[in-house]
Amino acid sequence: MQAQQVRRPVDLNEFLQNLFPVQTEGIDYQSVFDNLAQLYATPLDLNTATRDELAATYLLDERQLTSLLNYREQYGDLLSVYELQAVPELDAVTIRRLLPFVEIGANALSNRLPTPADHYLLLRYEQTLEQQKGFTQGQPDKNGKYPTRYLGGSGQWFARYRYSRPRAYSLGFTIEKDPGEAYGWRPGNRQYGADYISFHAQIQNRGHWRNVIVGDYQLQIGQGLVMSAGFVLGKSAETVQTVRRPTLGARPYTSLTEYGYLRGATATYALSRHLDITLFAARNRRDANTAPSTSTVIVEGTIATSIQTSGLHQTPSELADRGSLLETNWGGHLMYHNRQRLQIGATFLHTEFNIPLLKRNLAYNKYEFTGNQNTVVGLHGGYVYRNLNFFGEIAHSSGSLTNSGGVGAVGGMLASLSRRLDVSVVARHYDRNFHSFYANGFSENTRTINETGLYAGAKYTIYRKLTLGGYIDVVRFPWWRYLVDKPSHGIDFLSQATYSPSRKTTFSLVFHEEHKEKNKPGSKTTPKEVVGTTRRSLALNAEYPISQGFTMRSRIQAGTFNYARISPSRGFALVQDATYTMRRWSVSGRVALFGTDDYDSRQYVYERDVLYAFSFPAYYDKGVRHYLLVRYEASRHLDLWLRWARTNITNQPTIGSDLDETSVPHKSELKVQARWRF
Repeated sequence: MQAQQVRRPVDLNEFLQNLFPVQTEGIDYQSVFDNLAQLYATPLDLNTATRDELAATYLLDERQLTSLLNYREQYGDLLSVYELQAVPELDAVTIRRLLPFVEIGANALSNRLPTPADHYLLLRYEQTLEQQKGFTQGQPDKNGKYPTRYLGGSGQWFARYRYSRPRAYSLGFTIEKDPGEAYGWRPGNRQYGADYISFHAQIQNRGHWRNVIVGDYQLQIGQGLVMSAGFVLGKSAETVQTVRRPTLGARPYTSLTEYGYLRGATATYALSRHLDITLFAARNRRDANTAPSTSTVIVEGTIATSIQTSGLHQTPSELADRGSLLETNWGGHLMYHNRQRLQIGATFLHTEFNIPLLKRNLAYNKYEFTGNQNTVVGLHGGYVYRNLNFFGEIAHSSGSLTNSGGVGAVGGMLASLSRRLDVSVVARHYDRNFHSFYANGFSENTRTINETGLYAGAKYTIYRKLTLGGYIDVVRFPWWRYLVDKPSHGIDFLSQATYSPSRKTTFSLVFHEEHKEKNKPGSKTTPKEVVGTTRRSLALNAEYPISQGFTMRSRIQAGTFNYARISPSRGFALVQDATYTMRRWSVSGRVALFGTDDYDSRQYVYERDVLYAFSFPAYYDKGVRHYLLVRYEASRHLDLWLRWARTNITNQPTIGSDLDETSVPHKSELKVQARWRF
């Protein structure tokens, strides 16, 4: 009989806060948070989870992964999550962090679908209390024409429904209206009420059919050079485990990010015990700027000059871009895997647009994709030998016009050299004309293009309570980039120390320094003068209990940014958090004092938020930021949240810019959420 167990609740906000102790550019934090929330909602079965699925939690090193899999192979299925204490190499701290993301699944002895484990309806409303410029009427010009304003109301509405059972099935939909967007029933413009609607239906582990999804989904394959999605962190305070991308296959898409997913169908079929094939097809409407072509030599007729990824449709021009580009994707993935140690796969992706994509005729766009068809073919592999994990992928793109045809390649190793020392090494090269629209390989750039680099990371446990870590990354960009008018290079390094004298008390110190080249501000030459830049940041965190249920977290962080031979821009933030939990109530609050010379020295500080919401704002200018978050478990079925936040600026008469500007130096935000669990 299966042992009874209770999943330990986890604070996702605290989990993410520990992963991102300092600001890191190029990470889609919202996507990371959404996929972490999905992982928590669909816990892994310890008896069937693959090495990649367990690695995707980023909680186990290579030695611990190997030990757990060897234990499972030697002794058979675990009877309870508490049996993890018998697994060599797993310590109490690691097991405690892992428990919220795993379970022991019941064996399916019949073909009947199990009852749902996650069945809920979530409703949320957000509102900025001060009036922003975009919601005013404005004054007409001399011709009687009123200025551009937002089309809809200032409130943000969100609803999500999900009915699922891990490793069995999932059904759900998400509806959202951003501030300034208008409701409308315009089938001709593909709007059916709210501006954004997402949906999916999934069946898993039905005979040879491992996974079937209809609706919105993402694919995580290989090292992300062809298809990448999910909980991928890249360079972060976790200096070793996060550099490798796990192959997780297809997953339902439930995020509020209105870009980067596929809408169609995908299916994974087991050809044999060790060989799987995945096929997928999708048709998506993308937001894009369109215009008549000015070059009949390259492309004639209507073209798309850029693809918009904000997902906002607040103004007439944004609404005109909505769904103006039809994108069709189809492809497949064939993968061989043997006893969790060897993995070899091949991926094919073909993307086609209904009108050609041709970016503006600027030097840094010279090698960007041009045309309406692109094909990417990739090979990936991995091999685990004891506590060494080797991985890599190579891919080639070919497009409909001459500027495609580049190669992308990445390879590396994770190693647990001892119980105390873990290391990682990653080398990558992405041609300036390597085009892969759904890639997210390990890189410094936000895209997998125009980059060559070498990364080395390490983590050393001096003793159980004290850990040191760090990385160094050297990178070169062979061609121009946005705001960099020549080939350039950079170096990036981070060091940190974490001391945990007890289970609830932790101190950490993180130093991050980054050197890059950028166009010098005010340069009048063509091309512009390029100079070196330096960004430094230092953060000290302390988390400690005051009494039963009452926890404090203090944070001091400061940073500088400067161009060569120009005085640096400086910034700091002093943050005090407090959390109190008692029976059905949980109350969290913050008071933060901050000051920066300008936006260049902005300070990113993670904030607690309501369930499945994410907040990682940039503090800049001079002022005070505070918020209060309250959760109340009204009953076994109903949970309620209330969040109020306010920013007061002391050196500016307004907050925000353009249509988001307020007429007063403060901004207040109200958020209300309810979840009903069936």
